[in-house]
Amino acid sequence: MTGPGVQIRAGYELVYDCPQPTPMILTLHIHSTRVSDIVVPDHLITRPSVPTAAYRDAFGNWCSRIVAPQGEIRLSADALLNDSGQPDPVVPSARQHPVEALPEETLVFLLGSRYCETDLLSEVAWDLFSASPPGWARVQAICDFAHQHVGFGYEHARPTKTAWQAFNERTGVCRDFTHLAVALCRSMNIPARYCTGYLSDIGIPPPHAPMDFAAWFEAYLDGAWHTFDPRNNTPRRGRVLIARGRDASDVAISNTFGPNELKGFRVWTDEVGSGAA
Repeated sequence: MTGPGVQIRAGYELVYDCPQPTPMILTLHIHSTRVSDIVVPDHLITRPSVPTAAYRDAFGNWCSRIVAPQGEIRLSADALLNDSGQPDPVVPSARQHPVEALPEETLVFLLGSRYCETDLLSEVAWDLFSASPPGWARVQAICDFAHQHVGFGYEHARPTKTAWQAFNERTGVCRDFTHLAVALCRSMNIPARYCTGYLSDIGIPPPHAPMDFAAWFEAYLDGAWHTFDPRNNTPRRGRVLIARGRDASDVAISNTFGPNELKGFRVWTDEVGSGAA
């Protein structure tokens, strides 16, 4: 990072109750693309203390493996990182690639996936967006549609909701806006990958909603991945990536292999002052 910026304190505290020892895979670490910005690392702290093994998954995300003991376990991290303080870049001139010219590593993000049913949404997408200019303007038109079509509300959240269901029910949370936009982009032959991470309230007037992990996506245009956020549908400051994948199933904050109850959930992303460049 170059130039003046801000510092962001980002972290979480999760409390699980497990009736028996339960293996877990956790995808909670700040993404390696931000490693040079980290001032205080987001080390995973477990209470009680348990052995932790780390690995990088097939999408390049940092994951941790633990076996939670019987009873309560508290998982937490509290990081400090430098940030440019600038809003998400907007590149209206970014062009769309023909499929035959796309790099091989982007092709998996053209395909349907668990929560993004391109087979069901392809006809919808072409009806809605075939007249829009290809490239950035088309992706923005898709974001505009998702933003206007889906009504936000935590009461509409459910872990099994898909893009097709969000399209038909017209309600959801940030992951549903994102799944719908991702599926529509893929249906229009634009590679799109699902992202999760921290999203601060920097520059947003109060009142502020309780913090949560956020979802957005990246579209591949003009030789690069670009950030789009159909839930907020405006460039935001202080976005901190944790993980990328085909959809939410690839970037779940936890995969648990046994019965458990999430008893506590707290996330914070706060501007704490000027950052060092």
